[in-house]
Amino acid sequence: MERQRLDKWLWHARVVKARASAAALVEAGHVRINGVREKAPGHSVKAGDVLTIGLDRTVRVLKVVGFAERRGDASAARVLYHDLQGRPE
Repeated sequence: MERQRLDKWLWHARVVKARASAAALVEAGHVRINGVREKAPGHSVKAGDVLTIGLDRTVRVLKVVGFAERRGDASAARVLYHDLQGRPE
């Protein structure tokens, strides 16, 4: 898989708890892809894209490094991205 829908990737990476929440987050304009605001949940992301996500009064900066066919547990979700803010895990 080379690309995936933005809302699906956010859900698989466990940024949000539900795919509908991911779509709402994108539609509200709280997600940027490589610095450009994206409002279409169906926009595709590819490996190497940098997502800036405004969520719960914080900002997360994640680099897409992989995709998943299904939503897994937290450890499976962490291999889908690199946190560019250098947060301790």
